[in-house]
Amino acid sequence: MQDSITVSTDPSVRYLLRLGDTCLVHSQRLGEWCGHAPIIEEDIALTNIALDLIGQARGILTRAGQLGGQQFDEDQLAFLREERDYLNPTLVELPRGDFAVTTVRNLMVAALLELLWTRLQASSDAEVAAVAGKAVKEARYHHRHAADWLVRLGDGTAESRRRIEAALDRLWPYSRELFQSDAIDDAAAASGLGPRWAELRDPWIAAMRDALDAAGLAMPTETAFLSSGRLGIHSEHMGHMLAEMQYLQRSYPGGAW
Repeated sequence: MQDSITVSTDPSVRYLLRLGDTCLVHSQRLGEWCGHAPIIEEDIALTNIALDLIGQARGILTRAGQLGGQQFDEDQLAFLREERDYLNPTLVELPRGDFAVTTVRNLMVAALLELLWTRLQASSDAEVAAVAGKAVKEARYHHRHAADWLVRLGDGTAESRRRIEAALDRLWPYSRELFQSDAIDDAAAASGLGPRWAELRDPWIAAMRDALDAAGLAMPTETAFLSSGRLGIHSEHMGHMLAEMQYLQRSYPGGAW
């Protein structure tokens, strides 16, 4: 069995892991729809979105593995860390749920990533800026795709509206975590690596309000709940996901096709 790797605590590394892990874990949940989406066109669309996110994760994890005096490739960072070393927000690790849950989560994440990639195009790290230049176009499409489905479900049948409202109520409390600032964000902002995620809250709220208004849906109220995945403290669902993700790499170390 392959041993786990120890990742640098350098703030730049941790900042990039938060972004790379968000893309990686979100893509894993979307991949669970392959062969199960409500229509074949959406089956292909969700799979392609997942592949886009994996590409974004690869670019950012590759760069993270080069910083902080370490030399890890994207595969090692994706598959050989312990649960506490993954720094994705809890939102993306929650179970797949029904199609309404996927639609709302896709919208929440894509709206965030579009804003983040836009800002990261001006990163002081040239490699991060290059990844952002491609990723922002993909996130823009993901955002539009999810917003279109929100309208179709919110303005569809009584059942589709019930489900989309239930999905909003379930997922919205996890949005608060996305915009919590700490020393990692402060260091990234000071070095020019990237913005504090908290700086994106107002434009993110505006983007979400536009999408919800178009679908005739009310924005949920803020709650005091605060999840902590970006600190490495995850829900009970994360371990199960990692067991599936990591099985092959850990069982057959260095395996290649």
